Amino acid sequence: MTDGATQYARDVLAGRIVAGRKVRLACQRHIDDLKFRRERGLLWRASEVQRVVDFFREILCLPEETASDEIVSSTVQATTGTPFVLQPFQVFIVGSLMGWYTRQGYRRFRDGYLEIAKGGGKTPLGAGLMLYLLVADGERGAQVYFAAVTREQARLAFADAEKMVQASPHLHALITQTVNNLAVVSSGSYLRAISSEKRGLDGKRVHGCLIDELHEHATPVVVTKMRRGTKGRRNALVLRTTNSGFDRSSVCWQQHQYSVQVLEGSVRDEAWFAFICGLDPCAACLRAGRDFPADDCEHCDSWKTEGPHWLKANPNLGVSLSWQYLRELVRQAAGMPAAVSDLLRFNFCVWTQQQLRFLDMGAWHACPPIDESDLVDATVYGGLDLGQSDDLCAFVLLWVLADGRMAVRSRFWLPSAALQRYPDRPYDVWRRYGHLTVTDGNITDYQQVEDAVGDDCIDYGVRECAFDKRFANQMAQNLMGRGITMIDMPQGYFLNEALRKLSDLVATGTLLHGDNPILTAMAANAVVRHGRNKTIRLDKDTAAEKIDGIAALAMAIGRAIAVPPEVPADDPNLVIA
Repeated sequence: MTDGATQYARDVLAGRIVAGRKVRLACQRHIDDLKFRRERGLLWRASEVQRVVDFFREILCLPEETASDEIVSSTVQATTGTPFVLQPFQVFIVGSLMGWYTRQGYRRFRDGYLEIAKGGGKTPLGAGLMLYLLVADGERGAQVYFAAVTREQARLAFADAEKMVQASPHLHALITQTVNNLAVVSSGSYLRAISSEKRGLDGKRVHGCLIDELHEHATPVVVTKMRRGTKGRRNALVLRTTNSGFDRSSVCWQQHQYSVQVLEGSVRDEAWFAFICGLDPCAACLRAGRDFPADDCEHCDSWKTEGPHWLKANPNLGVSLSWQYLRELVRQAAGMPAAVSDLLRFNFCVWTQQQLRFLDMGAWHACPPIDESDLVDATVYGGLDLGQSDDLCAFVLLWVLADGRMAVRSRFWLPSAALQRYPDRPYDVWRRYGHLTVTDGNITDYQQVEDAVGDDCIDYGVRECAFDKRFANQMAQNLMGRGITMIDMPQGYFLNEALRKLSDLVATGTLLHGDNPILTAMAANAVVRHGRNKTIRLDKDTAAEKIDGIAALAMAIGRAIAVPPEVPADDPNLVIA
């Protein structure tokens, strides 16, 4: 007889259960691991799957108010409840986490990442699994935690566990409940809510940990300390549960991306389990680099139109979350554009941003490559955006081709100290692949930048190089001494026309950006602020990450589309735009 976890995987892959692309990848990984488990040193123990499923159904009970993951703390003592009958996708999750073992006899998965829409039962499922680790895992002295940034946040999930214990006769008799503590005296084990406040995460020996609402964590400190606390435990598990977020620099996004890489097979991590729900882009948008459905594509999954595809983000739809409730949210968002972003993140597992992305990244990825022969005899402009002394510097060269297309080459510099200061950013990867020049020291070596910019301007015959005098005034003076025409380019809304031109070039596929990964990342980060008369400007303050390269590119485009100014008689090199 096929176990429940494997049956779910087969049903998903056969199309009998509606699931999104990333869930299908998780199911395919499971089936592949079953097929090649001997070669991969893995053991599948279906009996352990059934054991944890039986624990939920026969031991664990849900109080009446635990109908979704919107649980709040209550002082009401629940004495009866209903059995926690796991849905097929939940059987796959807990079965995978508990059923896979290594050849050495230890549980395979030590890290779990669950991204499921709001109302999908993430928190009760995680709380129930932590109770299993507390009382049914055969571990003496098990330390199990609900960890968060603040104690109040950690208490939300802990309140679920308390209510389950109160509603479950077996657990109520076994577990001693005191303030912020669920203890099994006979085994010396306990479950507590902890936070990073007052060094509350230090010195723990973690057997199990639930980190709920990971998208709300501003730093990776909770995840890092809890994971380090598992080093002395053979079968430890750190489980993250979350909605989708908006901050592409957050620990949640980093672990979302890592999970996708594991599921796609580009990263091999046998100890990492991922289950990511969400609407799907169409095949064309996926090939164009979109990981989430495009709102303006009729072939992508649409949140606006009800259908079975809603189940891709909401696998518990019709169980812990009603179809009618989701219909109401969609109808309200259709009439209130400001509510769309939250609806997409919380209810359809779409990663958004606080501000609307300026450039269409699908169109960006679809732009054709540069043909070197097209650059011959084309007019060249430059754009220079110097960051502060410990920040990125960007320089672009822009060729204006005879047919209206524009080709781009970009260069970036960063001081070496920033590699240690921002270990979570891909600076070191960019450096190793030759896209980023790292200068020695705590601050950028501006002389090295100046030499490279000057050489490029002379070698390629740059007609004009635009710069922002707030940071590059002295460098501009030095470059003018080499005979290079430097243009002081005002920032803000003065770049309105250049930015609109940039957007049009991307949309029409006439920007040959060279597929530089740093410039591409900055294009994805770029957001704009709207002013009077529909003018726009780059908004560095609210961008998720750095956008210096896009600023330099906009300055170069600004000079390329401007009417050539007259040269001041007193200085043939300096032109004030």
